[in-house]
Amino acid sequence: MPDLPQHRPVLAGARHNGAAGSALRLEALPEGHLLHVLGAIEPAALATELAKAGLANSSIRKAGFRQWFIAGDEPLAPAKLDTLTAALAGKAYVMDQSHGRVRIGISGRSSRLLLSKGTAVDLDPAVFAEDDSAMTMIGHISVQIVRTGDDSFELTVLRSFAESLWDELRHMATSAEKDSGA
Repeated sequence: MPDLPQHRPVLAGARHNGAAGSALRLEALPEGHLLHVLGAIEPAALATELAKAGLANSSIRKAGFRQWFIAGDEPLAPAKLDTLTAALAGKAYVMDQSHGRVRIGISGRSSRLLLSKGTAVDLDPAVFAEDDSAMTMIGHISVQIVRTGDDSFELTVLRSFAESLWDELRHMATSAEKDSGA
């Protein structure tokens, strides 16, 4: 019998802490779960259904008109997905994207400078508040950017582009560190 493919995290714990004294950190986040929800359901009602399905620690990110990504660090148990799908029947569709997307964390006082080198999204906290998200491009790669804190962001990218995006972010980080004087 042929060996079955084994899951390997695409970035396998990759980290970039920048130069000594740098205020920039890149981190491959756990490949937990990522669900794409489409339908006429409000975020508050979706949060209620997530809690009932045992996914209360997951975050809800707007991904477009009547679309959300549900992201979390823990792998998704099939029973939780079944519970959520049944609860949202007739209101929204749920698609498991966990296998096809990767999340990358960017933090530090130079995080906005780094991201400004790759996207035209205005990341000023007065415009792009915590928990805001935007679908955009970094270079030629489509990503979702989410502000997770004052100087921290999370990027979600298709799995097949994760290594290319990681390399591009490391290159931009070097440039951002020089520009910030770190």
